[in-house]
Amino acid sequence: MSNLIYKDESYQIIGKCFEVHNNLGAGFLEIVYKVALEYEFNKAGIPFVREKEYVVNYKSITLPHKFYADFVVFSKIILEIKAVSAISNEFVAQAIKYLKVSENKLALFVNFGELKLNYQRIVLDGKRKEWLNC
Repeated sequence: MSNLIYKDESYQIIGKCFEVHNNLGAGFLEIVYKVALEYEFNKAGIPFVREKEYVVNYKSITLPHKFYADFVVFSKIILEIKAVSAISNEFVAQAIKYLKVSENKLALFVNFGELKLNYQRIVLDGKRKEWLNC
C-alpha cells in the first residue's frame, strides 16, 4: 500500500470527507456535502477547483458537450461526490470518463449517502493503459 499514487494528498482529501460525514451523516443532497467540503478545504488550505470544466477532443475537433468534475484537488486529483444508497458501476464509469478527459491519473469517488462513508480510488495504470479500481 505504500506505493499508492498521491497517497498524502488522498489521505488529506478523504480525511476531510470523513470530517464532513461525521458531522452531517447520511441523508442530505450532494450539494450540501459539496458546500461542506468546500468549507473544509478552504479552512485547511487545500487547493481545489469546484465544478472544473472539461471538453472532449476527438481527432482534430472539440466536441460540443462539456463535462464538469465536482472538484479537482491539488490540481491533479478528480473528486466526485455522490449521496446515493449504493455505488453503482455507472458512477465509477463517470469518474473514469473524467480521468480520460482531464488526463489526470487518480479519481476519488466518495459516497456520502450510506451510513458509513464509502469511497473508491480509480487509477490509470500508465504502463498497461488500464483503469484500475483500487
